[in-house]
Amino acid sequence: MRDHKFQRITCPHCGNHVDVELDTTLGDQEYYEDCAACCNPIHLNMHIDRIYNKVELNVDSDDEQVF
Repeated sequence: MRDHKFQRITCPHCGNHVDVELDTTLGDQEYYEDCAACCNPIHLNMHIDRIYNKVELNVDSDDEQVF
């Protein structure tokens, strides 16, 4: 598996396409990156599956409410 991957995601706030760089050397990560178009934070949750040699990336706005 390559250490750095580039992935195009869609901003959950405005729908703009954003290219993000994923660093897989640190293992599973959860972080925020600002959208270049609307400046709202995008919540990224990355899981590295070493057995199947793949990266799972979940993208959301992190403002969902559970009642």
